[in-house]
Amino acid sequence: MLPDFWPVILTTMLPVSELRGGIPLGIVLGLDPLTVIIVAIIVNCLIFFPIFFAVNILYKDVLSKWNTFNRIVEKAHRKVIGHLERWGILGLAVFVGIPLPVTGVWTGTIIAWFLGLDWKKSFLSIALGVLISATIVSVASLSIINGLGG
Repeated sequence: MLPDFWPVILTTMLPVSELRGGIPLGIVLGLDPLTVIIVAIIVNCLIFFPIFFAVNILYKDVLSKWNTFNRIVEKAHRKVIGHLERWGILGLAVFVGIPLPVTGVWTGTIIAWFLGLDWKKSFLSIALGVLISATIVSVASLSIINGLGG
């Protein structure tokens, strides 16, 4: 059973497609839709950890040594902090929940790190966004496939 889900898992892990590609792919491949949705949600949520902590290590070991990069981070942080204070963690969840390119877990996690957000709160927010996105993508995918007579 697991080998059947590798295409879904790999597609869901990719930064461009994430579960927006993994769920429709699994359904089109004829896999059980509920299992596909659950697998895609779990994989998409779990990708948060290697991204968040790898970016942190990369910054500490490499990027922080460049003054120009530090100035860019500080400037971006000052520009975005107002929006963050207004929308908070809910804003991050909505951003991740919109199933469009560059609005998923990869970008949301990098934004959370970039803004210095607590990783635990960030993960919960991003997981909520994943659930929102999975719901939208699943309903759309199943509606389209059922509409095509699948």
